Amino acid sequence: MGFIRKIISSRPKKSEDVFYTDLSKILGFKPKNITHYQKAFVHRSIKEFDKKTGFPLNYERLEFLGDAILSTVIAAHLFHVVPSGDEGYLTQMRSKIVSREHLNELGRDLDLLRFIRSNVILSNFGENVHGNIFEALVGAIYLDRGYSYCEKFINKRVIVPYVDILKLEGKITSYKSLFIEWCQKKKKELVFEVYEDSGNDAIKQFSVKLFLNGELIAKGRATSKKKAEEVAAKRAYYALQNEFTIG
Repeated sequence: MGFIRKIISSRPKKSEDVFYTDLSKILGFKPKNITHYQKAFVHRSIKEFDKKTGFPLNYERLEFLGDAILSTVIAAHLFHVVPSGDEGYLTQMRSKIVSREHLNELGRDLDLLRFIRSNVILSNFGENVHGNIFEALVGAIYLDRGYSYCEKFINKRVIVPYVDILKLEGKITSYKSLFIEWCQKKKKELVFEVYEDSGNDAIKQFSVKLFLNGELIAKGRATSKKKAEEVAAKRAYYALQNEFTIG
């Protein structure tokens, strides 16, 4: 009997068992309905559909749900811990915590990409996939265990390790927005100009010049116009940091 038990224990675990075990460690509790979590890591490229409804089976709807829950939990936390904060302050602080950059960091730190099922090569994914599946995971927790478990998970994985009010107050989430605000206050003319990119990259790149009162201050290059503008604004911010003040 002991010999048989030894043979069984030496067999490799099924992928579902490994997923359940590894996920439980991340969650801090055991899932009741594992199918919710499995769906949270299915990329649309898999092209799976519900046999009854015909609707696509991927993480995008869970991502939408998780985004709303995460925002609510963070809003409630800020409301209680910063009683002096007005609506504008609380909104700004919440935006910093649930920014795409921060959510991507959370997804990377938890190594969630190891669970994803996709027909796309992992190296071809953009950075946002990390944050997307983190939000989908929150959505799956809500469907499986309800709001209280979402609160506990977000508190453990987001608030305790990452939310430092004093540090967040000084954190810049958008150099472009900051630069626009500064220019409006100082009555300076700000212009972003897209120019021809002669690079030979396999992925299309956008190049942007930032002009301040007609003078070229900085350039930015990225995979989208929005990102290129952010790069240029960040470089301009540091170039002018000595005179850059927001009253």
